[in-house]
Amino acid sequence: MHKLAVNYKQVDVFTSKPFKGNPVAVIMDARGLSTAQMQDIANWTNLSETTFVLPAENSEADYRVRIFTPKSELPFAGHPTIGTAWALLEAGIIVPRQSHIIQECGAGLVRLTISVCSEGKTSIAFELPKPQITELSAEQIASIEKMIGCKINRSLPPALVDVGARWVVAQLPDASSVLNVSPDYVQLRQHDLAMGVTGICLYGEYSQQDNMTIEVRSFAPACGVNEDPVCGSGNGSVAAFIRHHGTDLLPPLHVNASQGQVLGRDGKVSLIIDHDNIKVGGCAVTCIDGQISL
Repeated sequence: MHKLAVNYKQVDVFTSKPFKGNPVAVIMDARGLSTAQMQDIANWTNLSETTFVLPAENSEADYRVRIFTPKSELPFAGHPTIGTAWALLEAGIIVPRQSHIIQECGAGLVRLTISVCSEGKTSIAFELPKPQITELSAEQIASIEKMIGCKINRSLPPALVDVGARWVVAQLPDASSVLNVSPDYVQLRQHDLAMGVTGICLYGEYSQQDNMTIEVRSFAPACGVNEDPVCGSGNGSVAAFIRHHGTDLLPPLHVNASQGQVLGRDGKVSLIIDHDNIKVGGCAVTCIDGQISL
């Protein structure tokens, strides 16, 4: 039987060290694949997201991408956006125009900036889709506190931040509190399905140790991922939440985020928060480069 071989990369995102970031599977040419086939492949890779590259439909875009979790399709996600861009740049399929590329996805057009960090490595940053923010009620906050087993900072009311991915964002007392959270995933999944959200992002501040400003954890059991190792849309939603509550802040504010320690990862995310936009950036490295057979 004839089999179709499709180029495939697995890219580790928000790290320059293999196996220390968040992997995304990238199907480099998804023309001819049905939606059902894409979902089957995403379920098989069993990564938090798998992306499928298609020709752009919008003349302004360099490419189009569809993004799937093991259970469903997403209009936008952060680390898959950076990982897909890295894979296409590395393969020479796309070329930046004045250090920029444009991705087309379910959430619309996403602008990415290509730069070189202080370590001499390529860094890719995307502009977060415009967030829609809805603060939660006291009853909703109490319910989340019960599910995560930790008190939430109510002086900054937790909120639903919709950037295509829909994250509930809450601040905990400090970074240590974030690292020690042990959620009830069954209750969390039921909560997320009932509320129609991707999941919950928690963050807490460091005392500037190791030049890392905040620790972030992202839980999405309703999407088939109890905890996302390093989450771009989640970190972007945290940045939008900080801007929403930070009337005394003077943008642009540069926040360094750490994520993944509990899972043995060492993710590093750069957040640049301005009045008009939020940029979420980091490095990426290819861990697998080959083909899959269909």
